[in-house]
Amino acid sequence: MAEGTDDRALPATEELALAREALQAGDLTRAADHVANALARAPTLPEVHETLARLATAGGSGGLDLFPLHHHTFVGAVVARAHLLAAAGHPAEGLDLLVAAAAHAPGTDWAGVPWVTSPELAERIGPDQVARVLMQVCAAAPDPVPRSDRAALTPYLTLARNAITIHPEHALLLGTASALARRAGEVPLAVRWAGRGVRAAPSKMGEVWLGYALRSAGRTREGLAALRRAVDHDPDDLAVYADIAGTLADHGRLDEALSWIERALARNPSFDCAVHTAHRLRFQRDGDVRHLVALADYIRDNPDDSHEHADLAECCRGRPWLGQLTPPTVRPQPLPLTSAEPSTGRPGTPPPSAEATRRLRQLAHLAWPHPPAAYDTAVALATLDLTDLLGLLAHPPETPENALGRVLSGQDPALWVRCVQVWTCLGLLHHRTDEPWPSSTRRQVLVELAQASEIAEAALFALVTAAWVDPSIRPDVAQVVTERLAAAASDRAGPLPVTVSLAHLALATPGLDPECATLARMLAGAPARPGRSTLRGLLGRLLRPFRPRLPSPPP
Repeated sequence: MAEGTDDRALPATEELALAREALQAGDLTRAADHVANALARAPTLPEVHETLARLATAGGSGGLDLFPLHHHTFVGAVVARAHLLAAAGHPAEGLDLLVAAAAHAPGTDWAGVPWVTSPELAERIGPDQVARVLMQVCAAAPDPVPRSDRAALTPYLTLARNAITIHPEHALLLGTASALARRAGEVPLAVRWAGRGVRAAPSKMGEVWLGYALRSAGRTREGLAALRRAVDHDPDDLAVYADIAGTLADHGRLDEALSWIERALARNPSFDCAVHTAHRLRFQRDGDVRHLVALADYIRDNPDDSHEHADLAECCRGRPWLGQLTPPTVRPQPLPLTSAEPSTGRPGTPPPSAEATRRLRQLAHLAWPHPPAAYDTAVALATLDLTDLLGLLAHPPETPENALGRVLSGQDPALWVRCVQVWTCLGLLHHRTDEPWPSSTRRQVLVELAQASEIAEAALFALVTAAWVDPSIRPDVAQVVTERLAAAASDRAGPLPVTVSLAHLALATPGLDPECATLARMLAGAPARPGRSTLRGLLGRLLRPFRPRLPSPPP
Protein backbone atom coordinates (compact mmCIF):
# COMPACT_ATOMS: atom_id res chain seq x y z
CA MET A 1 0.00 0.00 0.00
CA ALA A 2 1.37 3.42 -0.90
CA GLU A 3 1.72 6.31 1.50
CA GLY A 4 -1.57 7.56 2.89
CA THR A 5 -1.52 11.32 3.05
CA ASP A 6 0.71 14.08 1.81
CA ASP A 7 0.97 17.39 3.62
CA ARG A 8 1.39 19.07 0.22
CA ALA A 9 -1.92 17.62 -1.03
CA LEU A 10 -4.97 19.78 -1.58
CA PRO A 11 -7.58 20.04 1.18
CA ALA A 12 -10.46 17.57 0.91
CA THR A 13 -12.90 20.29 -0.17
CA GLU A 14 -10.71 21.28 -3.11
CA GLU A 15 -10.24 17.64 -4.10
CA LEU A 16 -14.02 17.24 -4.06
CA ALA A 17 -14.50 20.28 -6.26
CA LEU A 18 -12.04 18.84 -8.78
CA ALA A 19 -13.75 15.43 -8.59
CA ARG A 20 -17.13 17.00 -9.40
CA GLU A 21 -15.67 18.89 -12.33
CA ALA A 22 -14.19 15.67 -13.68
CA LEU A 23 -17.49 13.85 -13.17
CA GLN A 24 -19.33 16.52 -15.09
CA ALA A 25 -16.80 16.25 -17.90
CA GLY A 26 -17.16 12.46 -17.94
CA ASP A 27 -13.55 11.85 -16.92
CA LEU A 28 -14.25 9.13 -14.36
CA THR A 29 -10.64 8.07 -13.87
CA ARG A 30 -9.59 11.60 -12.90
CA ALA A 31 -12.67 11.92 -10.69
CA ALA A 32 -11.74 8.67 -8.92
CA ASP A 33 -8.23 9.97 -8.24
CA HIS A 34 -9.59 13.12 -6.61
CA VAL A 35 -12.17 11.18 -4.55
CA ALA A 36 -9.39 8.89 -3.28
CA ASN A 37 -7.34 11.94 -2.32
CA ALA A 38 -10.32 13.44 -0.51
CA LEU A 39 -10.96 10.18 1.39
CA ALA A 40 -7.34 10.08 2.50
CA ARG A 41 -7.67 13.62 3.86
CA ALA A 42 -11.19 13.37 5.36
CA PRO A 43 -12.37 9.75 5.49
CA THR A 44 -15.64 10.47 7.34
CA LEU A 45 -16.71 13.65 5.57
CA PRO A 46 -20.29 13.07 4.27
CA GLU A 47 -19.70 15.08 1.10
CA VAL A 48 -16.86 12.75 0.15
CA HIS A 49 -19.13 9.73 0.41
CA GLU A 50 -21.86 11.47 -1.55
CA THR A 51 -19.43 12.12 -4.39
CA LEU A 52 -18.18 8.52 -4.22
CA ALA A 53 -21.80 7.33 -4.57
CA ARG A 54 -22.29 9.54 -7.65
CA LEU A 55 -19.10 8.12 -9.12
CA ALA A 56 -20.30 4.55 -8.46
CA THR A 57 -23.54 5.29 -10.28
CA ALA A 58 -21.72 6.76 -13.27
CA GLY A 59 -19.16 3.97 -13.54
CA GLY A 60 -19.54 0.29 -14.39
CA SER A 61 -19.41 -2.51 -11.79
CA GLY A 62 -20.60 -0.12 -9.12
CA GLY A 63 -17.43 1.93 -9.51
CA LEU A 64 -15.11 -0.92 -8.43
CA ASP A 65 -13.25 -0.86 -11.75
CA LEU A 66 -12.16 2.69 -10.96
CA PHE A 67 -10.34 1.56 -7.78
CA PRO A 68 -8.40 -1.61 -8.67
CA LEU A 69 -6.02 -3.16 -6.14
CA HIS A 70 -2.34 -3.40 -7.02
CA HIS A 71 0.76 -4.16 -4.98
CA HIS A 72 1.15 -0.48 -4.09
CA THR A 73 -2.33 0.98 -4.05
CA PHE A 74 -2.91 4.44 -2.59
CA VAL A 75 -4.67 4.16 0.77
CA GLY A 76 -7.48 6.48 -0.32
CA ALA A 77 -8.24 4.17 -3.24
CA VAL A 78 -8.25 1.16 -0.89
CA VAL A 79 -10.78 2.86 1.38
CA ALA A 80 -12.93 3.92 -1.58
CA ARG A 81 -13.03 0.32 -2.79
CA ALA A 82 -13.99 -0.81 0.73
CA HIS A 83 -17.03 1.44 0.76
CA LEU A 84 -18.05 0.40 -2.74
CA LEU A 85 -17.76 -3.29 -1.81
CA ALA A 86 -20.07 -2.72 1.17
CA ALA A 87 -22.55 -0.91 -1.08
CA ALA A 88 -22.39 -3.81 -3.54
CA GLY A 89 -23.36 -6.33 -0.84
CA HIS A 90 -19.87 -7.48 0.19
CA PRO A 91 -19.33 -5.78 3.58
CA ALA A 92 -16.97 -8.46 4.90
CA GLU A 93 -14.53 -7.78 2.06
CA GLY A 94 -14.96 -4.07 2.65
CA LEU A 95 -14.10 -4.48 6.33
CA ASP A 96 -10.93 -6.36 5.42
CA LEU A 97 -9.77 -3.39 3.34
CA LEU A 98 -10.61 -0.89 6.10
CA VAL A 99 -8.53 -2.95 8.53
CA ALA A 100 -5.66 -2.92 6.02
CA ALA A 101 -5.91 0.86 5.88
CA ALA A 102 -5.86 1.00 9.69
CA ALA A 103 -2.68 -1.07 9.74
CA HIS A 104 -1.11 1.31 7.23
CA ALA A 105 -2.16 4.56 8.95
CA PRO A 106 -3.14 3.90 12.60
CA GLY A 107 -5.12 6.60 14.32
CA THR A 108 -7.06 7.60 11.22
CA ASP A 109 -10.81 7.03 11.53
CA TRP A 110 -11.20 4.97 8.36
CA ALA A 111 -14.18 2.99 9.71
CA GLY A 112 -16.22 5.84 11.21
CA VAL A 113 -19.04 5.54 8.69
CA PRO A 114 -22.69 4.47 9.10
CA TRP A 115 -22.48 1.10 7.34
CA VAL A 116 -19.81 -0.13 9.81
CA THR A 117 -21.63 0.98 12.96
CA SER A 118 -25.10 -0.11 11.81
CA PRO A 119 -26.56 -3.01 13.84
CA GLU A 120 -27.54 -4.61 10.55
CA LEU A 121 -23.88 -5.24 9.64
CA ALA A 122 -23.29 -7.50 12.67
CA GLU A 123 -26.37 -9.50 11.78
CA ARG A 124 -25.44 -9.85 8.11
CA ILE A 125 -21.87 -11.09 8.49
CA GLY A 126 -22.28 -13.28 11.59
CA PRO A 127 -20.27 -13.65 14.84
CA ASP A 128 -17.37 -15.66 13.41
CA GLN A 129 -16.72 -13.04 10.74
CA VAL A 130 -16.96 -10.19 13.27
CA ALA A 131 -14.49 -12.02 15.54
CA ARG A 132 -12.08 -12.42 12.62
CA VAL A 133 -12.26 -8.70 11.85
CA LEU A 134 -11.69 -7.81 15.50
CA MET A 135 -8.65 -10.08 15.59
CA GLN A 136 -7.27 -8.34 12.51
CA VAL A 137 -7.78 -4.94 14.14
CA CYS A 138 -6.02 -6.12 17.30
CA ALA A 139 -3.12 -7.58 15.32
CA ALA A 140 -2.56 -4.20 13.65
CA ALA A 141 -2.82 -2.15 16.87
CA PRO A 142 -0.38 -1.71 19.77
CA ASP A 143 -1.42 -2.83 23.24
CA PRO A 144 -2.58 -0.45 24.55
CA VAL A 145 -3.28 1.99 21.73
CA PRO A 146 -2.06 5.54 22.48
CA ARG A 147 -4.88 7.69 23.81
CA SER A 148 -4.66 10.02 20.80
CA ASP A 149 -5.38 7.12 18.40
CA ARG A 150 -8.18 5.39 20.28
CA ALA A 151 -11.04 7.21 18.57
CA ALA A 152 -10.26 5.25 15.41
CA LEU A 153 -11.18 2.04 17.26
CA THR A 154 -14.62 3.30 18.28
CA PRO A 155 -16.43 2.02 15.14
CA TYR A 156 -15.02 -1.47 15.71
CA LEU A 157 -16.07 -1.38 19.35
CA THR A 158 -19.57 -0.44 18.18
CA LEU A 159 -19.49 -3.38 15.77
CA ALA A 160 -18.44 -5.65 18.66
CA ARG A 161 -21.28 -4.37 20.87
CA ASN A 162 -23.81 -4.88 18.11
CA ALA A 163 -22.61 -8.42 17.48
CA ILE A 164 -22.58 -9.33 21.18
CA THR A 165 -26.12 -8.04 21.54
CA ILE A 166 -27.17 -10.54 18.87
CA HIS A 167 -24.85 -13.37 19.98
CA PRO A 168 -24.37 -12.88 23.77
CA GLU A 169 -22.85 -16.34 24.40
CA HIS A 170 -20.41 -16.57 21.48
CA ALA A 171 -17.10 -17.21 23.27
CA LEU A 172 -14.73 -16.33 20.41
CA LEU A 173 -16.58 -13.08 19.73
CA LEU A 174 -16.50 -12.14 23.42
CA GLY A 175 -12.78 -12.88 23.68
CA THR A 176 -11.74 -10.90 20.62
CA ALA A 177 -14.03 -8.05 21.66
CA SER A 178 -12.31 -8.06 25.06
CA ALA A 179 -8.90 -7.83 23.39
CA LEU A 180 -10.07 -4.82 21.36
CA ALA A 181 -11.66 -3.13 24.37
CA ARG A 182 -8.43 -3.54 26.33
CA ARG A 183 -6.38 -1.91 23.61
CA ALA A 184 -8.89 0.94 23.43
CA GLY A 185 -8.58 1.61 27.17
CA GLU A 186 -12.05 0.21 27.98
CA VAL A 187 -10.60 -2.11 30.63
CA PRO A 188 -13.74 -2.79 32.76
CA LEU A 189 -15.60 -3.67 29.58
CA ALA A 190 -12.73 -5.94 28.53
CA VAL A 191 -12.89 -7.78 31.86
CA ARG A 192 -16.65 -8.17 31.59
CA TRP A 193 -16.61 -9.50 28.04
CA ALA A 194 -13.70 -11.90 28.67
CA GLY A 195 -15.35 -13.25 31.81
CA ARG A 196 -18.55 -13.92 29.88
CA GLY A 197 -16.58 -15.69 27.18
CA VAL A 198 -14.86 -18.02 29.65
CA ARG A 199 -18.17 -18.85 31.32
CA ALA A 200 -19.76 -19.55 27.95
CA ALA A 201 -16.98 -21.90 26.80
CA PRO A 202 -13.82 -22.37 28.89
CA SER A 203 -10.72 -22.50 26.68
CA LYS A 204 -7.06 -21.61 26.64
CA MET A 205 -7.53 -18.44 24.61
CA GLY A 206 -10.53 -17.42 26.70
CA GLU A 207 -8.42 -17.62 29.85
CA VAL A 208 -5.59 -15.72 28.15
CA TRP A 209 -7.93 -12.89 27.15
CA LEU A 210 -9.36 -12.84 30.67
CA GLY A 211 -5.88 -12.87 32.21
CA TYR A 212 -4.74 -9.94 30.09
CA ALA A 213 -7.89 -7.96 30.89
CA LEU A 214 -7.58 -8.59 34.63
CA ARG A 215 -3.89 -7.70 34.53
CA SER A 216 -4.70 -4.41 32.78
CA ALA A 217 -7.31 -3.72 35.48
CA GLY A 218 -4.65 -4.08 38.18
CA ARG A 219 -6.12 -7.38 39.39
CA THR A 220 -2.80 -9.18 39.10
CA ARG A 221 -3.54 -12.16 41.34
CA GLU A 222 -6.73 -12.99 39.42
CA GLY A 223 -5.00 -12.38 36.10
CA LEU A 224 -2.20 -14.81 36.97
CA ALA A 225 -4.77 -17.40 38.04
CA ALA A 226 -6.45 -17.10 34.63
CA LEU A 227 -3.13 -17.49 32.82
CA ARG A 228 -2.30 -20.57 34.91
CA ARG A 229 -5.64 -22.05 33.88
CA ALA A 230 -4.65 -21.35 30.27
CA VAL A 231 -1.52 -23.45 30.84
CA ASP A 232 -3.70 -26.24 32.20
CA HIS A 233 -5.69 -26.15 28.96
CA ASP A 234 -2.52 -26.32 26.83
CA PRO A 235 0.76 -27.07 28.65
CA ASP A 236 2.70 -26.78 25.38
CA ASP A 237 1.86 -23.12 24.69
CA LEU A 238 5.11 -21.69 26.03
CA ALA A 239 4.16 -18.11 25.16
CA VAL A 240 1.77 -18.19 28.12
CA TYR A 241 4.65 -19.29 30.40
CA ALA A 242 6.58 -16.23 29.21
CA ASP A 243 3.57 -13.99 29.90
CA ILE A 244 3.25 -15.38 33.43
CA ALA A 245 6.97 -14.90 34.02
CA GLY A 246 6.87 -11.34 32.73
CA THR A 247 3.89 -10.47 34.92
CA LEU A 248 5.53 -11.94 38.03
CA ALA A 249 8.75 -10.06 37.31
CA ASP A 250 6.89 -6.79 36.83
CA HIS A 251 5.52 -7.21 40.36
CA GLY A 252 8.86 -8.00 42.01
CA ARG A 253 8.44 -11.77 42.13
CA LEU A 254 11.60 -12.51 40.19
CA ASP A 255 12.33 -15.96 41.63
CA GLU A 256 8.86 -17.19 40.68
CA ALA A 257 9.23 -15.59 37.27
CA LEU A 258 12.51 -17.37 36.62
CA SER A 259 10.96 -20.65 37.77
CA TRP A 260 8.23 -20.32 35.14
CA ILE A 261 10.64 -19.45 32.37
CA GLU A 262 12.91 -22.35 33.28
CA ARG A 263 9.87 -24.62 32.99
CA ALA A 264 9.28 -23.29 29.49
CA LEU A 265 12.92 -23.78 28.47
CA ALA A 266 12.86 -27.32 29.83
CA ARG A 267 10.09 -28.06 27.31
CA ASN A 268 11.76 -26.25 24.41
CA PRO A 269 15.19 -24.63 24.94
CA SER A 270 14.98 -22.77 21.61
CA PHE A 271 11.48 -21.27 21.88
CA ASP A 272 12.04 -17.60 21.08
CA CYS A 273 9.65 -16.00 23.59
CA ALA A 274 11.10 -18.08 26.42
CA VAL A 275 14.70 -17.36 25.40
CA HIS A 276 14.13 -13.60 25.19
CA THR A 277 12.29 -13.50 28.51
CA ALA A 278 14.86 -15.72 30.23
CA HIS A 279 17.82 -13.53 29.32
CA ARG A 280 15.92 -10.37 30.29
CA LEU A 281 14.98 -11.76 33.70
CA ARG A 282 18.47 -13.09 34.37
CA PHE A 283 19.85 -9.64 33.61
CA GLN A 284 17.26 -8.15 35.97
CA ARG A 285 18.46 -10.54 38.65
CA ASP A 286 22.21 -9.87 38.60
CA GLY A 287 22.90 -7.07 36.09
CA ASP A 288 25.50 -9.17 34.28
CA VAL A 289 25.82 -8.06 30.66
CA ARG A 290 26.64 -11.63 29.58
CA HIS A 291 22.90 -12.34 29.54
CA LEU A 292 22.28 -9.50 27.10
CA VAL A 293 25.23 -10.55 24.94
CA ALA A 294 23.81 -14.09 24.85
CA LEU A 295 20.45 -12.65 23.83
CA ALA A 296 22.09 -10.59 21.07
CA ASP A 297 23.86 -13.75 19.86
CA TYR A 298 20.55 -15.59 19.83
CA ILE A 299 18.88 -12.81 17.84
CA ARG A 300 21.70 -12.81 15.30
CA ASP A 301 21.56 -16.59 14.89
CA ASN A 302 17.74 -16.74 14.80
CA PRO A 303 16.52 -13.91 12.56
CA ASP A 304 13.14 -15.55 11.97
CA ASP A 305 11.55 -15.26 15.41
CA SER A 306 7.81 -15.87 15.65
CA HIS A 307 7.26 -12.15 16.34
CA GLU A 308 9.18 -9.05 17.31
CA HIS A 309 10.68 -8.89 20.78
CA ALA A 310 11.88 -5.78 22.59
CA ASP A 311 13.58 -7.44 25.58
CA LEU A 312 17.12 -6.48 24.56
CA ALA A 313 16.17 -2.86 23.88
CA GLU A 314 14.21 -2.67 27.15
CA CYS A 315 17.21 -3.89 29.13
CA CYS A 316 19.62 -1.47 27.43
CA ARG A 317 17.35 1.60 27.47
CA GLY A 318 18.81 4.46 29.50
CA ARG A 319 21.89 2.49 30.60
CA PRO A 320 25.31 4.07 30.06
CA TRP A 321 26.81 2.90 26.77
CA LEU A 322 24.39 -0.01 26.44
CA GLY A 323 21.61 2.32 25.30
CA GLN A 324 22.98 5.85 25.38
CA LEU A 325 26.19 7.77 25.60
CA THR A 326 27.25 9.17 28.95
CA PRO A 327 27.63 12.93 29.40
CA PRO A 328 31.19 14.06 28.73
CA THR A 329 33.35 13.80 31.83
CA VAL A 330 35.76 16.32 30.33
CA ARG A 331 34.93 18.78 27.58
CA PRO A 332 35.37 16.85 24.32
CA GLN A 333 38.08 18.16 22.07
CA PRO A 334 38.72 17.59 18.38
CA LEU A 335 41.26 14.87 17.58
CA PRO A 336 44.76 16.30 18.16
CA LEU A 337 46.72 16.81 14.95
CA THR A 338 50.20 16.36 16.44
CA SER A 339 50.39 12.56 16.36
CA ALA A 340 53.22 11.07 14.39
CA GLU A 341 51.07 8.07 13.56
CA PRO A 342 49.53 8.46 10.11
CA SER A 343 46.56 6.27 11.00
CA THR A 344 45.09 8.53 13.64
CA GLY A 345 45.84 12.00 12.40
CA ARG A 346 48.69 14.25 11.42
CA PRO A 347 49.26 17.94 10.88
CA GLY A 348 47.17 19.03 7.97
CA THR A 349 44.36 16.48 8.31
CA PRO A 350 41.77 17.98 5.98
CA PRO A 351 38.19 18.73 7.01
CA PRO A 352 35.60 16.10 6.10
CA SER A 353 33.75 16.28 2.84
CA ALA A 354 30.27 17.76 2.69
CA GLU A 355 28.89 14.25 2.06
CA ALA A 356 30.60 12.89 5.20
CA THR A 357 29.18 15.75 7.25
CA ARG A 358 25.70 15.19 5.83
CA ARG A 359 25.71 11.48 6.62
CA LEU A 360 27.05 12.00 10.12
CA ARG A 361 24.40 14.60 10.92
CA GLN A 362 21.66 12.29 9.68
CA LEU A 363 22.49 9.39 11.99
CA ALA A 364 24.14 10.92 15.07
CA HIS A 365 22.01 10.67 18.18
CA LEU A 366 22.35 10.47 21.93
CA ALA A 367 20.76 7.03 22.26
CA TRP A 368 20.36 3.71 20.45
CA PRO A 369 18.30 0.57 21.15
CA HIS A 370 21.36 -1.60 21.92
CA PRO A 371 24.97 -1.94 20.67
CA PRO A 372 24.20 -4.17 17.65
CA ALA A 373 21.57 -1.66 16.55
CA ALA A 374 24.13 1.15 16.83
CA TYR A 375 26.51 -0.92 14.70
CA ASP A 376 23.84 -1.42 12.05
CA THR A 377 22.95 2.28 12.00
CA ALA A 378 26.59 3.29 11.50
CA VAL A 379 26.77 1.30 8.26
CA ALA A 380 25.61 4.53 6.61
CA LEU A 381 29.24 5.70 7.02
CA ALA A 382 30.70 2.52 5.48
CA THR A 383 31.66 4.05 2.14
CA LEU A 384 33.52 7.01 3.65
CA ASP A 385 37.28 6.78 3.32
CA LEU A 386 39.63 7.01 6.28
CA THR A 387 40.54 10.63 5.53
CA ASP A 388 36.88 11.64 5.82
CA LEU A 389 36.39 9.69 9.05
CA LEU A 390 39.47 11.19 10.66
CA GLY A 391 38.42 14.57 9.31
CA LEU A 392 35.14 14.28 11.23
CA LEU A 393 37.13 13.71 14.41
CA ALA A 394 39.62 16.48 13.75
CA HIS A 395 37.02 18.98 12.53
CA PRO A 396 33.64 18.15 14.16
CA PRO A 397 30.76 19.59 12.12
CA GLU A 398 28.63 22.32 13.60
CA THR A 399 25.57 21.31 15.62
CA PRO A 400 22.79 20.41 13.16
CA GLU A 401 19.77 22.65 12.78
CA ASN A 402 17.24 20.00 13.76
CA ALA A 403 15.45 18.78 16.90
CA LEU A 404 18.57 17.12 18.28
CA GLY A 405 20.67 20.21 17.63
CA ARG A 406 18.14 22.42 19.41
CA VAL A 407 18.12 20.12 22.44
CA LEU A 408 21.91 20.02 22.60
CA SER A 409 22.24 23.77 22.13
CA GLY A 410 19.85 24.32 25.03
CA GLN A 411 21.70 21.91 27.31
CA ASP A 412 25.37 21.29 26.62
CA PRO A 413 26.81 21.87 23.12
CA ALA A 414 29.75 19.65 24.10
CA LEU A 415 27.41 16.68 23.83
CA TRP A 416 27.31 17.16 20.07
CA VAL A 417 31.08 16.77 19.79
CA ARG A 418 30.75 13.60 21.83
CA CYS A 419 28.01 12.40 19.45
CA VAL A 420 30.32 13.04 16.51
CA GLN A 421 33.10 11.09 18.18
CA VAL A 422 30.90 8.12 19.06
CA TRP A 423 29.24 7.73 15.67
CA THR A 424 32.43 8.36 13.71
CA CYS A 425 34.20 5.64 15.68
CA LEU A 426 31.26 3.34 15.02
CA GLY A 427 31.65 4.23 11.36
CA LEU A 428 35.30 3.15 11.56
CA LEU A 429 34.06 -0.37 12.35
CA HIS A 430 32.74 -0.56 8.77
CA HIS A 431 36.04 0.55 7.21
CA ARG A 432 37.72 -2.16 5.12
CA THR A 433 35.78 -4.98 6.72
CA ASP A 434 37.46 -7.42 4.34
CA GLU A 435 40.69 -7.06 6.37
CA PRO A 436 41.19 -9.71 9.10
CA TRP A 437 40.51 -8.13 12.48
CA PRO A 438 43.94 -8.61 14.17
CA SER A 439 45.82 -6.71 11.46
CA SER A 440 42.99 -4.52 10.22
CA THR A 441 43.12 -0.77 9.78
CA ARG A 442 39.91 -0.37 11.77
CA ARG A 443 41.36 -2.16 14.80
CA GLN A 444 44.69 -0.29 14.62
CA VAL A 445 43.02 3.11 14.41
CA LEU A 446 40.50 2.45 17.19
CA VAL A 447 43.09 0.97 19.57
CA GLU A 448 45.33 4.01 19.03
CA LEU A 449 42.41 6.38 19.53
CA ALA A 450 41.56 4.57 22.76
CA GLN A 451 44.84 5.84 24.20
CA ALA A 452 43.93 9.49 23.52
CA SER A 453 42.11 11.00 26.49
CA GLU A 454 40.02 13.27 24.24
CA ILE A 455 38.37 10.38 22.43
CA ALA A 456 39.15 7.22 24.40
CA GLU A 457 35.56 6.50 25.43
CA ALA A 458 34.18 6.78 21.90
CA ALA A 459 36.90 4.53 20.50
CA LEU A 460 36.45 1.96 23.27
CA PHE A 461 32.68 1.96 22.75
CA ALA A 462 33.24 1.15 19.09
CA LEU A 463 35.53 -1.72 20.05
CA VAL A 464 33.00 -2.99 22.59
CA THR A 465 30.27 -2.79 19.96
CA ALA A 466 32.43 -4.79 17.56
CA ALA A 467 32.74 -7.48 20.23
CA TRP A 468 28.96 -7.62 20.58
CA VAL A 469 28.52 -8.41 16.88
CA ASP A 470 31.59 -10.64 16.39
CA PRO A 471 32.20 -13.28 19.09
CA SER A 472 35.62 -14.16 17.65
CA ILE A 473 37.18 -10.83 18.68
CA ARG A 474 35.81 -10.71 22.23
CA PRO A 475 39.03 -11.80 24.02
CA ASP A 476 41.03 -9.15 22.15
CA VAL A 477 38.58 -6.34 22.91
CA ALA A 478 38.23 -7.40 26.54
CA GLN A 479 42.01 -7.19 26.92
CA VAL A 480 42.13 -3.67 25.40
CA VAL A 481 39.33 -2.50 27.70
CA THR A 482 40.97 -4.08 30.74
CA GLU A 483 44.27 -2.35 30.05
CA ARG A 484 42.64 1.04 29.53
CA LEU A 485 40.49 0.80 32.67
CA ALA A 486 43.37 -0.40 34.83
CA ALA A 487 45.55 2.44 33.57
CA ALA A 488 42.88 5.01 34.47
CA ALA A 489 42.21 3.46 37.88
CA SER A 490 45.92 3.37 38.77
CA ASP A 491 46.39 7.13 38.37
CA ARG A 492 48.25 8.39 41.45
CA ALA A 493 45.91 11.36 41.78
CA GLY A 494 43.03 8.96 42.30
CA PRO A 495 40.37 7.85 39.85
CA LEU A 496 39.63 10.55 37.28
CA PRO A 497 36.07 11.54 36.32
CA VAL A 498 36.50 9.71 33.01
CA THR A 499 37.14 6.50 34.92
CA VAL A 500 33.46 6.16 35.85
CA SER A 501 32.51 6.23 32.18
CA LEU A 502 35.28 3.75 31.35
CA ALA A 503 33.96 1.50 34.10
CA HIS A 504 30.49 1.51 32.52
CA LEU A 505 32.12 0.67 29.20
CA ALA A 506 33.92 -2.24 30.82
CA LEU A 507 30.66 -3.50 32.31
CA ALA A 508 29.20 -3.47 28.77
CA THR A 509 32.11 -5.51 27.37
CA PRO A 510 31.46 -9.13 26.35
CA GLY A 511 33.75 -11.68 27.95
CA LEU A 512 35.33 -9.31 30.48
CA ASP A 513 37.59 -10.97 33.04
CA PRO A 514 35.75 -11.38 36.42
CA GLU A 515 38.42 -9.43 38.29
CA CYS A 516 38.18 -6.52 35.85
CA ALA A 517 34.40 -6.66 36.18
CA THR A 518 34.77 -6.40 39.96
CA LEU A 519 37.01 -3.36 39.53
CA ALA A 520 34.57 -1.82 37.07
CA ARG A 521 31.62 -2.28 39.42
CA MET A 522 33.53 -0.58 42.17
CA LEU A 523 34.55 2.36 40.00
CA ALA A 524 31.05 2.71 38.53
CA GLY A 525 29.62 3.14 42.01
CA ALA A 526 27.94 -0.24 42.41
CA PRO A 527 26.73 -0.98 45.96
CA ALA A 528 29.30 -3.69 46.66
CA ARG A 529 32.62 -1.81 46.84
CA PRO A 530 35.89 -3.65 47.52
CA GLY A 531 38.12 -2.14 50.18
CA ARG A 532 41.34 -0.31 49.37
CA SER A 533 43.47 -3.42 49.86
CA THR A 534 41.19 -5.29 47.48
CA LEU A 535 41.57 -2.49 44.94
CA ARG A 536 45.38 -2.71 45.17
CA GLY A 537 45.20 -6.45 44.69
CA LEU A 538 42.91 -6.17 41.68
CA LEU A 539 45.10 -3.56 40.03
CA GLY A 540 48.23 -5.58 40.72
CA ARG A 541 46.81 -8.63 39.03
CA LEU A 542 45.32 -6.66 36.11
CA LEU A 543 48.47 -4.60 35.49
CA ARG A 544 50.99 -7.44 35.78
CA PRO A 545 50.97 -8.57 32.12
CA PHE A 546 51.65 -5.09 30.76
CA ARG A 547 53.10 -3.11 33.71
CA PRO A 548 55.89 -1.47 31.67
CA ARG A 549 53.29 0.37 29.57
CA LEU A 550 51.28 1.79 32.47
CA PRO A 551 51.86 3.95 35.53
CA SER A 552 52.46 2.10 38.79
CA PRO A 553 49.42 1.55 41.02
CA PRO A 554 49.06 3.77 44.09
CA PRO A 555 50.81 2.53 47.25
